[in-house]
This record gives sequence, structure tokens and C-alpha cells, in this order.
Amino acid sequence: MDFQQIAGKIERLLESRFLDGYEIMLGASRNLSIEVKEQQVDTFKCSQPVGVSVRVLKDHGMGFSFSTSMDDADLVRMIDNAVVGAENQTPDEFNGFPLPGSYRELPGMFDEGLGSVGEEEKIARAVELERLTLAEDSRIKRVRKSTYGESGYEVFIRNSLGVEGSYRGTSVSSSISAVAEENGDSQMGWDFGFSNRFGGVDVAMIARTAAAKATGLLGARNIPTLRCPAVLDNYVATEILEVLAPSFLAENVQKGKSLLAGKRGERLFADSLRIVDDGLLPGGMATAPFDGEGVPTQRTLLVESGVLQGLLYNGYCARKEGVASTGNATRSGVKSPPQMGVSNFFIENGATRFADLLKGIDRGVLVTSVMGMHTANPISGDFSVGAAGFFVENGVVAYPVKGIAIAGNILELFRNVDRIADDLRFFGAVGSPALRIAALDVSGE
Repeated sequence: MDFQQIAGKIERLLESRFLDGYEIMLGASRNLSIEVKEQQVDTFKCSQPVGVSVRVLKDHGMGFSFSTSMDDADLVRMIDNAVVGAENQTPDEFNGFPLPGSYRELPGMFDEGLGSVGEEEKIARAVELERLTLAEDSRIKRVRKSTYGESGYEVFIRNSLGVEGSYRGTSVSSSISAVAEENGDSQMGWDFGFSNRFGGVDVAMIARTAAAKATGLLGARNIPTLRCPAVLDNYVATEILEVLAPSFLAENVQKGKSLLAGKRGERLFADSLRIVDDGLLPGGMATAPFDGEGVPTQRTLLVESGVLQGLLYNGYCARKEGVASTGNATRSGVKSPPQMGVSNFFIENGATRFADLLKGIDRGVLVTSVMGMHTANPISGDFSVGAAGFFVENGVVAYPVKGIAIAGNILELFRNVDRIADDLRFFGAVGSPALRIAALDVSGE
């Protein structure tokens, strides 16, 4: 499909509308999802959505509409709806569109060979992942879901101020949930892999990790309530960081919905922490040359040496403060206007091996899963959630633990980080290495 030709057609339809500005965004993708159970295909889904959206500016009102049809009548109807929306919006002087910027070449986003990989080979990957997981340990009794997923996508944007850009990319993923059983105890372990390339996903590693997570928690014991050092593995650290992420969005700060409001320049975190948002990160799930408004993406240092250095901005919030956008307008597709969001948001690696995080802990916990982290208060930062993991004695893992809860304040937790591992891993667009917390409240029996 010729996106430039369609954009040109829409521009001609917009000429007679007496607008102050406009933006045209087109997107197309091919998505495949496969689920395997007991070595047979359980689900096979394929979709190829295509769509276009417009935003129009009229008398400081911003209107939005989209269409999944490229027929002239449907495009006219889309424009009519957007103009009506703009005319009925409360005028806002900060509505607008960005000026052109230069986009970086980002090699590796698109796998040229993915299209030539047959469906049989993709099904075989999910089948093999299930087989490898079951073969990893005799205590793995069943697999709930073994998956393969992929997407090939193309994005085009143009606005009335001269912004024009396009890119295409591919993503491939696999995941599995394994159930281990022993002596009447049952535990589940999950893992996944992601890459821009078909050959970049290691199913053997996914199988090993999921099986190890499930079997490792068998025979878990209860422990008494204590305040002790705690190690958060990279998965749990990422889940907690994900709760903090919205506080870095300028929109939430401006609305008073962020625990970082009014604290720029303050030392809020441990001295060793560096937190970054990087829309240019090679291999990142949210990597792209420009954001949902056509603003070039960038690497933004948010926390350095524990000090809050800055925030993330889209165009609207940047205009409100008279600063530049950081390229953090995100879109979930053509059916919604740009929102504020993080790109590849993470804590930078430390220099400590994961095993060394446990050294020096006489009595403590290694937390490998938390339940209900989304219930944490994003404004106060307070949390109290169920957890599971391992009891640590004399610097080594002693036995698995269950029925515990961890509680505290997210900012206080990150301020009490005293060591950072070198095992940064992303779970989606957010990532973290494992972290050691000097002291954490752990509720047990």
C-alpha cells in the first residue's frame, strides 16, 4: 500500500476545511499468534489491520478521527468527524503540532528474512518450546500454554508543518507457563523471549528458566515476620519500576498525580541508581526513529547519582512548560490519538554479579514474584503485596518461602538500594537488573 499516495489524497480533501493545522498517520501490520498444547496447535490467529487517522487543529481545538477503509467516502467522513471534534473542543492554546526534526537510521528493526519463514517452522518453534520445558525436569508435569507470536508493521506520519517520516519493524516472541508438582505441592513458572529477528529468540533458554522457576519453589515454607535485607530479581524489580514509571510523565506531574511533583533536582534515589528512557535503544521493544507525533526519539537521562534530573514530555506538555518534547508521545495504533508514555524505560546495569548480591546477608529474602503490584498507590508510592521467593541465610539461598508479603514505599525502596546486579533484562518496554535493598518489611506467619 502506497502510504504517501493516500496521505496526498487526504491532504487534498483537507484543503477546503480552513484549518490551522493537521496531522495524518497511517499504519499497517501483519500479526500472527500460535498457541500449542500437548504438541498440537490449540490456537492459530492471523490478522492484517490497516488504518489511517487524522488530527486537525481549528481555533485551538484539536479533533481526531480514524478510518480502516481507504475509500474516498470513508476518508471524507473521517475528516468531517475530526473537524466537528475540533470545533466542539474547549480551545486550548497549547494544542499544536511539532516542527520537522531529523530522524536517525535504526538498523536491525526489520527482519528481512521473517517473511520467508514458513508457518510450519513457526508452529514447530512453539511445539519445541513445550517439549524442551517438559524434558527439563521430571517434576514438570504439564504446560499451560506454549506460544509463538510475531508482528510486521509499517508506520507513516505527515503534518502541515513539514514533518514526514516512516519506518517498518518486526517483532518475534515466545513464552511458556510450566507447572511443577511434587509431594502434593504445585508451583508455576513462566518465561518469555523477544527479538526483532526470528533467529533472536532462544527457546532452550526460555524452557530452562520457566522450568527452574516452577521447580525452585516446590516445598516452600513459611517464615516469621521480619525486617531484613532483600534481593529483588530482575523480574520483580521491573514490576516495581513499572509502577514508578508514570510518575516521570510530565502530564502526571502537571496534574499533581505524580510522587515526583516539585522534586526535580532532589536526591530521591540511591546514589548508584541511573534511570533512563531510551527510544533509540538497539533491540528495544519500544524502539522507533520518531514518536506518535513525529518527534525524533532520544535517550533521556532521568535519574543520575540518585538525583531526579528531568521528566518525559510529549508536545502538549512541553508547550505548557516552554521546553522541548523528549519524544514520548505514544500510540497503540491508528484508532487512538497520541498519549504520553515511556519508551524503553530502565535502570542501568550495575557491576555486581547476581550471586554476589546475596553475600553478606545473614538472614534475608530473595523475592522472585509479587502478586498485585498494580494495587500500589502511584501518587503516594505506598505498597503492600503478596510475594514468594527464597529465604537467604549466611549469603546463600536456603529454601523457598511462601505466604509472605512485602510492604513499604516505592521511593524509600529505591533509596535503600545498596547493590545493583549486572543482569538487566526487559519485560516489555520496562527493564531492570536485580537489586539488593538494605532493609525491607517482610510479613510472614
